[in-house]
Amino acid sequence: MSSDVLDQRSAPPADAPRPVPPRRRTRLLALPEARWALAALVLFLLALPVHLLDGPGWLWGTLFAATYVTGGWEPGWEGLKALKDKTLDVDLLMVVAALGAAAIGQVLDGALLIVIFATSGALEAVATARTADSVRGLLDLAPTTATRLLPGGDEETVDAERLVVGDLVLVRPGERVGADGRVIEGASDVDQATITGEPLPVPRQEGDEVFAGTVNGTGALRVRVERDPSDSVIARIVRMVEEASATKAPTQLFIEKIEQRYSVGMVLATLSVFAVPLAFGDNLQSALLRAMTFMIVASPCAVVLSTMPPLLSAIANAGRHGVLAKSAVVMERLGQIDTVALDKTGTLTEGTPHVTDLRPLPGSGLDDNGLLALTAAAEHPSEHPLARAVVTAARERHLPLADADGFTSAPGQGVTATVDGRTVTVGASARLLDDAARAEHRAVVAELEEAGRTAVVVLRDGTPVGVLGIADRVRSDAAATVAALTRLTGRTPILLTGDNEPAARHLAAEVGITDVRANLLPQDKSAAVQQWEAQGRKVLVVGDGVNDAPALAAAHSGIAMGKAGSDLALETADAVVVRDELATVPAIVQLSRTARRLVIQNLVIAGTFITVLVAWDLLATLPLPLGVAGHEGSTVIVALNGLRLLREAAWPHPTQDTT
Repeated sequence: MSSDVLDQRSAPPADAPRPVPPRRRTRLLALPEARWALAALVLFLLALPVHLLDGPGWLWGTLFAATYVTGGWEPGWEGLKALKDKTLDVDLLMVVAALGAAAIGQVLDGALLIVIFATSGALEAVATARTADSVRGLLDLAPTTATRLLPGGDEETVDAERLVVGDLVLVRPGERVGADGRVIEGASDVDQATITGEPLPVPRQEGDEVFAGTVNGTGALRVRVERDPSDSVIARIVRMVEEASATKAPTQLFIEKIEQRYSVGMVLATLSVFAVPLAFGDNLQSALLRAMTFMIVASPCAVVLSTMPPLLSAIANAGRHGVLAKSAVVMERLGQIDTVALDKTGTLTEGTPHVTDLRPLPGSGLDDNGLLALTAAAEHPSEHPLARAVVTAARERHLPLADADGFTSAPGQGVTATVDGRTVTVGASARLLDDAARAEHRAVVAELEEAGRTAVVVLRDGTPVGVLGIADRVRSDAAATVAALTRLTGRTPILLTGDNEPAARHLAAEVGITDVRANLLPQDKSAAVQQWEAQGRKVLVVGDGVNDAPALAAAHSGIAMGKAGSDLALETADAVVVRDELATVPAIVQLSRTARRLVIQNLVIAGTFITVLVAWDLLATLPLPLGVAGHEGSTVIVALNGLRLLREAAWPHPTQDTT
């Protein structure tokens, strides 16, 4: 390993704090809504004392006029454009109400309406920007440049987005990995917390996968790029977030449809409130003031804002915890599910084989470690997944491995090698145990297979010396997740798997599932989901592989496990568990239901304000400033109520609920 390439001199100290990605935060005055609102507020505050102290009319009149222009031109212009498309916008109604107030001499009240309305719009813009900031900060995880190694051994610094599949990049100590790829030289600890959620840096060496945006530790790595930067894990996350911000929930769209009819009805009602008292002898100023106040307090601004803030805040909070909901539609639908179907491999299990049992046979002279070391020595040159599981288990126990000579591998049969001068054969029991095998040897194999394990037999000089059980390890949070989903839906989740029946039932019993559908092809999974949907159920499917994609598409909602999920599953699913934590599935379902409750709360709050203020204006005399304050106050209240879901405390922990 050349010292000029794998240079250790820049390694950070051992006690250095773990790097934290920079935080994006939109500056307040970077938003045009905030700048215009501030200008209107300043002009209003300058005009107010002049007006109250009976100063020159030309001065306070000019300042108030400037207030109207700076605070009202943007919503007025947007309202006129909407009117051109035959849409009556609430913003335009507010501006008309303010101009109406000025027309009858209530210049101060109209200016106050403009200022409050502009400030409310600015607060909404700031809240939306900060919500986007909290998710869009993922962009900062990916480095802007990378060190590419040229064929001659030279280095060049290039933009990370210019890397292509096959490029060789150098990642020095403390740097962020420039692209998704695989280590071909070097060893280090890599902090993957931002991608996988692992709390401690993980060792990475030749053959291991690394992700763009993760932070290298004290070693240097040569990484072969395996994904285009535009298709990296970080890039996928960003695209999902952008999709989420570009969609609206059905409830929001329904409200907007109602808003149009409501606004037309409100204009007609306003004309009636103006004309009827006038016909019965009321004076023009009083009737017009009452009508303007009515139009303000009856405007459905708070109703329109009741839906999106809770759903967008829930999306942002879920994103911070490693779950990317692709849209507000998804966030709303997740809370409606009443049936859950779970895939087995890669979802309830980790998706990689592990040695679970070591059974030295009588007379072999081997203990557990001896059997594992012997098997690992023979399997070490093999690339088979089961062989890698055996070698990994031996390394975890820090067992020394003897050199193996004469290694041969026969697909479907096993491997043979000479270890310490003796011939060692490792393979499937059906191949290595003949009809003359002793009953006790077959009993060990049968016991492991009944428990859902893959039985691997080890022969030494043709004599069986041990059996290893290998299985896909169940996730540590699988049982708690199943229990949490059962509490949330009132039904135990269903297991859908293409695996064999014994293995599926063994795992199901381990995690608390009773309904097992095994040996399913992709179309069988999809057909089962479609059948439940036809029965009126709202099904959530959780999977990770290509074979899960049809079921994910057919379901009411689909969630993909993102760490090892196939591209097709990630694209088909409505949400992705980026950190591969199964416990986040019931958490996001519960969060969605919380968001829905906040939507209902907001609608009740908005409806109550409108009802009380309208009744006050019709049955008594509601002062215009009080009407303005009540209307805008309700708008701010529902917006802030929705933003409560941005708090860390709003993220639920249903798997920890033992009640």
